[in-house]
Amino acid sequence: MLPRKQQSPPAFINSEPMPPLSNRAADNADAIRTLLGNPSDLSVRSFAVGANKHPCILICVDGLVDKTMVNDQILKPMMLRFEDAETPEPDELAAMLEQEVLSVTDVEAAVSMDDVVLGIMSGSAALFVDGTAGVIVLDCKGWKSRSVDEPQTESIIRGPREGFTENLRTNTALVRRILRDSRLRFDSIKIGRRSKRDVVLMYMDGIVNPKLKAEAIRRLKSIDVDDISGSGTVEQFISDSFLSPFPLFINSERPDKVTGGLLQGRMSILVDGDPFALIFPVTFSSNIQSPEDFYQHWLIASATRLLRMMSAFIATFLPALYIALLEYHHGMIPSSLAFSIAGAREGVPFPAVVEAFMMEGTLELLREAGIRLPKPIGQTIGIVGGLVIGEAAVAAGFVSPVMVIVVAVTAIASFLFPSYSFAIALRLLRFAIMLSAAFFGLYGIILAYIVINIHMVNLNSFGVPYTAPFAPFYKGDWIDLIVRSPATMLNERPVIVDPLDITREDVKHDGDANEMV
Repeated sequence: MLPRKQQSPPAFINSEPMPPLSNRAADNADAIRTLLGNPSDLSVRSFAVGANKHPCILICVDGLVDKTMVNDQILKPMMLRFEDAETPEPDELAAMLEQEVLSVTDVEAAVSMDDVVLGIMSGSAALFVDGTAGVIVLDCKGWKSRSVDEPQTESIIRGPREGFTENLRTNTALVRRILRDSRLRFDSIKIGRRSKRDVVLMYMDGIVNPKLKAEAIRRLKSIDVDDISGSGTVEQFISDSFLSPFPLFINSERPDKVTGGLLQGRMSILVDGDPFALIFPVTFSSNIQSPEDFYQHWLIASATRLLRMMSAFIATFLPALYIALLEYHHGMIPSSLAFSIAGAREGVPFPAVVEAFMMEGTLELLREAGIRLPKPIGQTIGIVGGLVIGEAAVAAGFVSPVMVIVVAVTAIASFLFPSYSFAIALRLLRFAIMLSAAFFGLYGIILAYIVINIHMVNLNSFGVPYTAPFAPFYKGDWIDLIVRSPATMLNERPVIVDPLDITREDVKHDGDANEMV
């Protein structure tokens, strides 16, 4: 694994120390009001239990807790249990409430004001019993969240239609429902000095390499910021290289894609408030693979992967090849095609490179506009805008019809990749290769190709070479690389992630029949 520099918090981040917990419930309530700035959504419920009217205070944040649970499982049981009876001593009363009275699933005892405030801000309720410094923190989260719906960024024809939501516990439940193995592990880490956001590291114990797990935990714990806005921020902090345009993580909304990665020996990260999971380590070939490949017949899946590989070349190099051939290497174009292109370009005042940058820049504007606008309008502007602008540009003589065809084919090819981040990387590289072709022709394209390959060979994703299993060469991993072999042949996990358990399935061959054991 690649070592990373350990970050240490600067001296100025140490905030004012929390006040200690008091034996008086009212003092603790006043301290919490002061710490939180006495907000309007802070609910402080004072009440008395038992015939001797022992004072208690329940504190929570309105909107973060389930009021029905608070009323039915906390307040009502306490008041009915000691309705006419004398309450015991405060410490004994607190223990009795925790063990016999409160009907909440998750009950914890807090011993510091910091734990109490964190629990309240996380959607729990804090119960103070007068006369004891102990605090009972009750999990009664009940904020509104989006329901499980179809993934918006990863549409497939055949496969599950469930996607992650912004609720962390919903997401972990979706993974557990698919992967019902007792060795599935969820390691929870709080990240962010101020937000203290929950981050879950998922892996399969007994499959994942312990060195990979230790490195992932170390990198996550080294993040020292006020808040992580989502999985994208985590990705940037723990990535092996922040200079590379290629994605070193796969982000996905699909639980089936995450579980597939876990069973291969990879790891995944979920961030509370973000519907995307990070899967790592990954390679270049991971960006052209889709969960749908495993739901289809192996011949169909293999043909689709080959199409994606061809599309990667088209989306990256087609405009540059057109520029190079048109500006420097006329002799390589067949005569009939050369005459046709020359006739189409008659009257165009700009060289091919200017044409290409104009059309590609316009296409990028339309793409971004389609994303930012509301869906009904955004879907229309991409098609109508492209047709109208392309037709008008050709009619005005600014660009040739051949350039419109080249740009259109390039755009279509860039839509074939399951990974949106990978498609963006190819879009960025396309402009750099076009510049290289404008200055040096085919020699510039070849030089750019060599530079890209040198860069990719030096990339790592948590210690795994980005170009594996091409380089370094792993023969066993080629059965699920460019082509997807039949399911009965996929009996080993990828060697590149170095899993502890390499065997994925036990396949017995008996003549022409395959029996899965």
